[in-house]
Amino acid sequence: MLQFILRRLIFSIPVLIGILIVTFLLTRLIPGDPCRAMYGERATKELCDAFLAREGLDQPIWSQFSLYAGRVLSGDFGESIRFQRPVSNILAERLPTTVELTLAAITFAVVLGIPLGIISAYRRNSPLDFGTMLFANVGVSMPVFWLGLMLAYIFAVALGDTPFALPPSGRLPAGLTPTPFYVEWGWAESEQAASGLLIFFGRLYGLNAMLTGDPNLFFQSLRHLLLPAIAVGTIPMAIIARMTRSSVLETLGQDYVRTARAKGVRELFVVMNHAVRNALLPVVTIIGLNFGLLISGAVLTETIFSLSGIGRTLVEGITARDYTLVQGFTLFIAIAFVVINMLTDVLYGYLDPRIRQGS
Repeated sequence: MLQFILRRLIFSIPVLIGILIVTFLLTRLIPGDPCRAMYGERATKELCDAFLAREGLDQPIWSQFSLYAGRVLSGDFGESIRFQRPVSNILAERLPTTVELTLAAITFAVVLGIPLGIISAYRRNSPLDFGTMLFANVGVSMPVFWLGLMLAYIFAVALGDTPFALPPSGRLPAGLTPTPFYVEWGWAESEQAASGLLIFFGRLYGLNAMLTGDPNLFFQSLRHLLLPAIAVGTIPMAIIARMTRSSVLETLGQDYVRTARAKGVRELFVVMNHAVRNALLPVVTIIGLNFGLLISGAVLTETIFSLSGIGRTLVEGITARDYTLVQGFTLFIAIAFVVINMLTDVLYGYLDPRIRQGS
């Protein structure tokens, strides 16, 4: 397994280099001028000439790429043209929102989708099966932007004066400013004095609440995550349910399942240990792909619920022709996909011993 992981790491290097080159070229081919996108009507020729010289955009494109590649290899993503701040700091501030939303959405999708698929397969062609698959088909057919708006209307407006009301926007209630754990523990005097890694973990509000012992922060952060997590996790949930059903149905017809039943093994043990475990490989693939897609940023969901995550920030950077920010965020997303695919392959080895032996 270790050799398999090392091979995947080596093979991922050309992929990352190719992504870096393609992203660099595409950002330069986007129509428009970053100076005019940033300054608008205030952009004069003198101002834009000085801006291009300061950002190095007046140099030949191969010189720009060599400078940027050198910074990336040294661990520096450069400075955002729009925000005038290091891209790594912006990433450390915006990534926690996307990570929490992704984990909440995937948890919702897996916890609901896999049991629905198993029940539907076990009760094949029953009313329960038809009802479950109808629910899954409806879930996969609802656009995220429509579902998000409907959830916000139902739980924030229609149920606004009831105990079931949920906040329709934001990551935390107005006026709630949590103290980062590293400030409370004396690791840094303030967020401005903290490193990017500490800022990232400090803005994971659920983790920060547990580290500082703040139950109100944990409860409020969870309440604000419920609606966007359901909105963005409904489609993966429906896909996981349908994939689980078809995969379990296939394994239930295998010879080893019939043999286990013939030996008198309990039905629950046969279904869960023999059928479900062997049926999880394609389900794990779907979960890994959806996790990678969500970690790259749920743009519509973040916009509807006013969440400053990776997707929303990336769209703002593209609109503003912020080349450095777009390249830095895209490279991070590519690295995240490589890591997630590698973890998925490791999970394959855990679920199927034949893969471990073949590696």
